[in-house]
Amino acid sequence: MDIVIPRDEEEALIEKLKQREDTEAKRMLRYLAMPDLSRTPGSPLQEIVARAKNARSLQGFDVINVPEIVPTHILFDLFNMPPGHPARSKSDTYYVDDNHVLRTHDTVFWYYYLNHPEIKKRIRNKETLGTMCYGKVYRKDEIDRTHMNVFHQFGAWLIAPDEKQVLASDDLKEALSDIATHVFGAKYRFYEHQFPYTDPSYEMEAEIKGKWIEMVGSGMVRKTVLANMGLTGYNGWAFGFGLERLAIASMDLPDIRLLWSKDPRVLKQLKLGHKFEEVSKYPPIIRDISFAVGKEFVPNDYFDLVREMAGDLVEQVELIDKYEDESKFGKDKISYAYRLTYRSLERTLTNEEVDKLHKTLEEKTVSVFKAVVR
Repeated sequence: MDIVIPRDEEEALIEKLKQREDTEAKRMLRYLAMPDLSRTPGSPLQEIVARAKNARSLQGFDVINVPEIVPTHILFDLFNMPPGHPARSKSDTYYVDDNHVLRTHDTVFWYYYLNHPEIKKRIRNKETLGTMCYGKVYRKDEIDRTHMNVFHQFGAWLIAPDEKQVLASDDLKEALSDIATHVFGAKYRFYEHQFPYTDPSYEMEAEIKGKWIEMVGSGMVRKTVLANMGLTGYNGWAFGFGLERLAIASMDLPDIRLLWSKDPRVLKQLKLGHKFEEVSKYPPIIRDISFAVGKEFVPNDYFDLVREMAGDLVEQVELIDKYEDESKFGKDKISYAYRLTYRSLERTLTNEEVDKLHKTLEEKTVSVFKAVVR
């Protein structure tokens, strides 16, 4: 069955964002408005989801769609990520306010699922429960051909009453083996890993076109995490994987931005298993920027500024130098030098427009980060 979660709180928070004039608020509104490619017809990400949903091991599972703005105590505290945990850092996470963030992982569906009235009834009846969830997640990240700060995940879990069934790691691996064959169509292997909400935990690698690629994080659900959410007497397994990584590997996609392209020449090639062929390799234009800034400077925040100013015209931002020199820059100052690769996926950029764009970036670097451009 489809599980519908009320969005009243999220809608109220979005309205508050719309009333703000700061860059961060406008940035988050833009990210929230981006299409969910896991639900976009014709997208290879939707095709991955369709294959996963048809896997034998996930048949009969509920499908839940949860808010994209969630309370920090749900996303972090309940999942064994207390204050001070790296995942909560404002350099990695988009904070709507002090108590709400754009979701950083889709595992948050556990909480919403367990607290749904219909599911509570089924728990009282000691039913075994299977659920899957997929959609956009958000994390501040670097800029290159394989990373975006808006991406997609697919997750699922199976939990059972202790008195009826005790699920084991072999059950998890059997389910993942089925999904690996059904979705990835590839060889696979497991190795031990660590996650804050499963124990033991495993990473599954899939062999795609001769390369072993990390695909799925998984493990046995920690009973302490279930207890955090008010559920005792249950056990189970869970897993999750990123959709972009699989799509890129499956199509030999040279740039993650292509998944969002509206160019017909690109769209007709975005088919799983089809080797992507460049429609036209537009030339790059390279520009460097160097500046001295306070030690509180956060690179991921700077990458967001670059995205804000240049959109998808920047292919990569590479750190080429970083050092301190009190005599040269002053106390508590650090010098950064970045190399920006400007390249459009749809046309040839001119030096004039890149120079203008880069000049604006320099001005914003000064005004936003109180930097001294060198």
